[in-house]
Amino acid sequence: MAFRLRRPFAVTAALKQIPKMSSSAAPIRAFQSAATKTSPSTYLTSKSTTSITTLTKSRNAFQNPFRRSYMQQPYQVSRPDSGNLTQRLLYGAGIFGGTLVAINLVFNRETREDGGMPMFERKYLNETFLHTGLGVGIIGVAARALHQSGWSYRLMATNPWAVMGIGLVASIGTMYGTFATSPDNYVQKYALWGAFNLTQAALLAPLMFMSPAILARAGLYTVGMMGSIAFVGATAKQEKYLYLGGPLLAGVAIVALSGLAPLVLPATAARTLMWTDNIWLYGGLAVFGGFTLYDVQKVLHHARLAERGLVRRDAVNESISLELDFLNIFIRMVQILGMRQNRK
Repeated sequence: MAFRLRRPFAVTAALKQIPKMSSSAAPIRAFQSAATKTSPSTYLTSKSTTSITTLTKSRNAFQNPFRRSYMQQPYQVSRPDSGNLTQRLLYGAGIFGGTLVAINLVFNRETREDGGMPMFERKYLNETFLHTGLGVGIIGVAARALHQSGWSYRLMATNPWAVMGIGLVASIGTMYGTFATSPDNYVQKYALWGAFNLTQAALLAPLMFMSPAILARAGLYTVGMMGSIAFVGATAKQEKYLYLGGPLLAGVAIVALSGLAPLVLPATAARTLMWTDNIWLYGGLAVFGGFTLYDVQKVLHHARLAERGLVRRDAVNESISLELDFLNIFIRMVQILGMRQNRK
């Protein structure tokens, strides 16, 4: 019955394939057909067939969208176009180079007058960058391991005030403990520095919920931004940007207060929350970009003081400031890229 309803004209097509009768019987059949008019039974059959056909079409039109199909569609692997990838890489390199040149022209019109960076400054700056990269790597690996162990879920389920309080105490405690430890005490120095990096990893582990592509792009943009600003700070005139310390401290205070606004303001203050979010996001990028410029020049200034014997050489302490600059810029890059992806 089901086969008949799905193919209402199957019987009619089969009847058409029956061979015609012989010519001797043809006159009788023709005479009878001519004398006979359409009977009521034939009319009822055609009418019922038409109604069945209409009903079948309607039923099929309704059932087709809900009918399950166990035929698997062939999986097509989308291969990235090599020309597109090369074009994007060229665009990225061009943007980075143009940004570097623009920043150098705007902020670095007065170059050094001592014939370039001396060897002791270069060595101290390289040691600082080495510890900065190592610290950022420790934070990334530890954050990934903590996220895979389920730490991120427990952290997000905790009271935000408790997380903020404990995180601040642990971060500031380990940071100032590292600052206060003499460079000669290697074990305690690097133990406190490692604890500082682990504390940052524990606070940043929920970022691993984001797409790996967004995290990779944010890291690349952060490296490009800090690299170009550090180049300007390293090649600029001596102590040219050290005056930025006071204004940057005021700026970071404003950014920190704007970041705490969602914990204090009600959800109905939508316009105020929007402004505070923009200050925290884009104002924070500007402030910590300025801190990168200031910290690089501070490292070179400390290198000159250490060469004269006025201070101790301590690349670990110098690297902590640059690590904080990197983390704050990276977090904002991740948020900007995540917002842009959600708008698509």
